[in-house]
Amino acid sequence: MFSTPPSAEQPNQEDGRARLWWEIAIVLALGLGQSAVYAIVQLAYRLTDEVPLADQTATLNPSRSDREVFDLIYQVLSIGFSLVPVILVCFLLWQSSRPHLERLGLDGTRVGADAGRGALLVLAIGIPGLALYLAGRALGLTVAIDPAGIDAHWWTVPVLLLAAARASLQEEVVLLGYLFARLRQLGWSPWTIIIASSVLRASYHLYQGAPAFIGNLAMGLLFGWLFARTGRLLPFLVAHFIIDAVAFVGYPWAAATWPALFGLPG
Repeated sequence: MFSTPPSAEQPNQEDGRARLWWEIAIVLALGLGQSAVYAIVQLAYRLTDEVPLADQTATLNPSRSDREVFDLIYQVLSIGFSLVPVILVCFLLWQSSRPHLERLGLDGTRVGADAGRGALLVLAIGIPGLALYLAGRALGLTVAIDPAGIDAHWWTVPVLLLAAARASLQEEVVLLGYLFARLRQLGWSPWTIIIASSVLRASYHLYQGAPAFIGNLAMGLLFGWLFARTGRLLPFLVAHFIIDAVAFVGYPWAAATWPALFGLPG
């Protein structure tokens, strides 16, 4: 019967925006934002170390114990707990009606077509990314990456595949699905969201060196632009998983076959 005065509505709107910003900050602090801060500090450490950057190594999936059974347990626990931010954003954006995760870009339809598009994205991202890494190594601007530091056991390959799935889910669900949804609610334009999410993606790879920042920035811009156009998350989950799975599982073979290109510093 009575309309609410504008002055009474405004605090509620401001409270809603503030809660969204706090929610975003908490989600990022639990995962990718935390990784970005550590990556920046780690890059500063590497650049000020007496050992040249080209002679340093970054191990992505290290062994966590010298006892095999506990190494396996720690690996599985690490992967599981690192997926908590993904579970959190699924909870936050869950809809009671189907498709439940539509706001994240997942509706359960056109799975085959989306997977095929993801496989094609591997060519657009994987080959240039590999070339940039090799160029960075040749110029002494990138650390040597050891994607598979786990000792060889019967469970090594399955765990590395789980690690690739973890990275895909953690990055794409949060960076594309969640951030795009929330920042749209805050009134950000598509290109502002694309650039911001791409800079964040590049930042948590800084520990590898400047070329890794550039490569992941380009990847983020491409992924963000395509996601903004299609609103479908699965192609990027598939592409990211394939790229990391090939790197993690195929690295020992590549290092043995081309030691001058992929071998670690002595």
